[in-house]
Amino acid sequence: MIKDSNVPMAMTFPPFLVVLLLALSTGPQCDAIWLNIPKTGTKCVSEEIHSNVVVLADYVVVSVEDGQTATIAVKVTSPYGNNLHHRENVTYGRFAFTTEEAGNYLACFWSDNRTRGNGEVVVNIDWKTGIAAKDWESVARKEKIQGVELELRKLEGAVEAIHENLLYLKSREAEMRSTSETTNARVAWFSIMSLGICIVVSGLQVWYLKRFFQKKKLI
Repeated sequence: MIKDSNVPMAMTFPPFLVVLLLALSTGPQCDAIWLNIPKTGTKCVSEEIHSNVVVLADYVVVSVEDGQTATIAVKVTSPYGNNLHHRENVTYGRFAFTTEEAGNYLACFWSDNRTRGNGEVVVNIDWKTGIAAKDWESVARKEKIQGVELELRKLEGAVEAIHENLLYLKSREAEMRSTSETTNARVAWFSIMSLGICIVVSGLQVWYLKRFFQKKKLI
């Protein structure tokens, strides 16, 4: 970590600040995704993301089982099917975009027809979203901050991302609750209608049988 020349070495920080900085520095990092793509077939990765979130991903062909050169095709689509990234006959690439709608974003990879051999193609994908996709080095250079100040900015960004996720989850919960209440109301009305129809049909059956027996002078 870069030391801040403006902070004396003997300066101490409150314990809660130290804990927060350690949590930020040792928190979960973005893990790479490894895909084994067969000669014929498609492998896809997806993530449910809310709107106005930065997505950044790098992909590269690592190796092929039989040692032959290989190229792949890549297509990234939004929840509504909009094409966000499409490349063919490549060995590496990057896509970056800001989500415009909430939902499931899908990235599909398949072996290009030009690929020789029958082995599987191994592709490495580094997928980052939100705060993990932010270029903190550029932020530090632009705002001329380093050391503790930079870590605090990262912490602030992480808190904002958590807050946005909570708001998104809250909106989804409200949407699901509204859907559930609407469904329950429809089921209740359907049950009432079914019960009413059964009562009417039973009454008609009793009335018909009564008239039938009266005509036959059985009652």
